[in-house]
Amino acid sequence: MEKIYSTAKICAFDNNSTCDLALEPELTQTLANSRNPEELKHVWVEWRNAVGPHCRLLFEEYVDLSNEAARLNNFTNTAESWLDGYEDPQFRQQIESLWEQLKPLYLQIHAYVRFQLRKKYGDVVSEKGPIPAHLLGNMWAQRWRNVAQFNLPYPDKEEVDLTAELRAQNYTVDKIFRTAEDFFKSINLTEMPQTFWERSILEKPKDREMVCHASAWDFYDRKDFRIKQCTAITMEHFTTAHHEMGHVEYFIQYKNQPVKFRRGANSGFHEAVGDLISLSVESRKHLRKIGLLKSESDDPENVLNNLFQIGLDKIVFLPFGYLMDLWRWDVFEGKITPDEYNCKWWELREKYQGVEPPVNRTDQDFDPAAKYHIIASVPYIRYFVSFVIQFQFHRAVCEKAGQYDANDPSKPLHECDIYQNTEAGNALKKMLQLGSSRPWPDAIEVLTGQRTMDASALLEYFKPLHKWLEQENKKNKVFIGWEKSTKGCVNTKDKAKPE
Repeated sequence: MEKIYSTAKICAFDNNSTCDLALEPELTQTLANSRNPEELKHVWVEWRNAVGPHCRLLFEEYVDLSNEAARLNNFTNTAESWLDGYEDPQFRQQIESLWEQLKPLYLQIHAYVRFQLRKKYGDVVSEKGPIPAHLLGNMWAQRWRNVAQFNLPYPDKEEVDLTAELRAQNYTVDKIFRTAEDFFKSINLTEMPQTFWERSILEKPKDREMVCHASAWDFYDRKDFRIKQCTAITMEHFTTAHHEMGHVEYFIQYKNQPVKFRRGANSGFHEAVGDLISLSVESRKHLRKIGLLKSESDDPENVLNNLFQIGLDKIVFLPFGYLMDLWRWDVFEGKITPDEYNCKWWELREKYQGVEPPVNRTDQDFDPAAKYHIIASVPYIRYFVSFVIQFQFHRAVCEKAGQYDANDPSKPLHECDIYQNTEAGNALKKMLQLGSSRPWPDAIEVLTGQRTMDASALLEYFKPLHKWLEQENKKNKVFIGWEKSTKGCVNTKDKAKPE
């Protein structure tokens, strides 16, 4: 399945003679930059046609084999095996409870974006229905930052193009990663070993096919740590470099633990640590410190625009991060059978995300395979967990750095940057060094003083945006939520049955 995914190609829109377009970089760039709904629909549908049908039977076989392996390890099925690492029989209920806490914020940003997309695309976007997934700037509609330019709260506010600024300042791939390393060194964490620079793949090789999904690697000899990333000189890749290096930093901090404990306290911790650093890196305060922003002070409207763009990454990801494994847990448990794979997938996409396919799908399609983590057997709830606890961690290190105070409006959480603060870095280091040698509530307590996952820090971070969205949606009489989609998934077997 991974080979099918990494080698899949589609034909260009309106040009069937060019049929060598890969997910990275061509299709990803088209979805990010094209504003032609027909071209976007073409790319969206053809990518799924190029991967899904070829993986469908293989996925069924994979589910059987994966469940068999789980049973040999004394689990009922793979879902139980995946959840075992969270060491909590109530974990699924906890996640559902966190989602309910976060849902009102998601509903506001969803309603606002749908309203703006309707202004741009007209009746392609319905007033009260789910948002067509191909219009959100991302192959899986999991992050919507690529459509920020015509959704910004203050569109006339002049904003620095940070990608253009990186290029103007002659950033190279090496300089991007050296800048990331400098951040970690500045908070008293560890520089990258020489082998990192010698053995990492930081640019896309020209001599072979490769899955370009960015990843960090620990070779478990306490010396060899690497990143594989097809880096481009963009702001997105700049923050991704910091994120991936966060993984490597975690590897380095727990390298002296026994091999069994050389992993995150739970699988969400690893993702959270990388993103925790990105929260500082994306703050306007930090961008100013490293010379990517030239202005000496911030206009509140620019600040809200920035917060909105981060929200298009962080807030809108939450339901997607949740439903990916909701679907797979039910597949592994046999609650979703192979003939229901695709239709149940779209039920969850509509229920949690409020998105719909651009064209009707059927049970003969297999759209989950269009996402790398599905066909590569990578559990996904870790990302939902990480999006909650990274803000919890951020609040804790910002308090230690003296940059956040709940009672001081001049020190809001979204403006905090822990760059060059060793007190914050030392507190983080204590947690990282534990690896998984202690249950994760112990690890989270070392840094935050709390023993449970808590979404209040995320809500605190986005509080100014949440308030603005509520006011704006009310002013424009925007419908909150969504009615049932007119498009969806048709079960062909049901259709064939006589009424």
